[in-house]
Amino acid sequence: MNKSEFLQKFQYQRLMEPSHGSWPPSKLKAAAVLVPLVEKHNTLEVLLTKRASHLRHHGGQISFPGGKAEPWDESMIATAMREAQEEIGLSPDNVEIIGQLNPYQTISGYIVTPVIGFVPGDLNYRADDNEVAEIFQVPLQHFLNSHNHRSVEATFKGHQHQVHFMPYQNYNIWGATAAMLKDLAEHLI
Repeated sequence: MNKSEFLQKFQYQRLMEPSHGSWPPSKLKAAAVLVPLVEKHNTLEVLLTKRASHLRHHGGQISFPGGKAEPWDESMIATAMREAQEEIGLSPDNVEIIGQLNPYQTISGYIVTPVIGFVPGDLNYRADDNEVAEIFQVPLQHFLNSHNHRSVEATFKGHQHQVHFMPYQNYNIWGATAAMLKDLAEHLI
């Protein structure tokens, strides 16, 4: 899928209503992630990070650049852009924001807004070693193929949850990141 095809499908489809978890919205902490789509050879790749293993929360997991909203952030887009710049050195000037997906409620008590943006394919990134161990890219087509989607039922704090997985090579992409990629794929198909 190239940029033009993506835009056509992304803009054409309406977002489905978000599913609500078991937490009241007032107890959720706001966060945002950038879903960077990198243009390469007339196709798109998804930029992901592997979180530093020494982190207390989600160490070693695969994620999008992003994090908790700060009071001075003007919007969820501003949060996603600030975090992407801090984590991987991605300047907001190099991101073409095209929209967002429905917010996703995590079992850790966050409501995360996935912000979609196009990024040129010739950029160099600078990982913040305190947060990011690795920056890598996966062809978008991998996530659009439903044969690459897995899920299991899990119980957390007495509640049943679907945990999504989308393995790629030696990367185990799971949890909120995989769920957001699943939502994106379903939105485009």
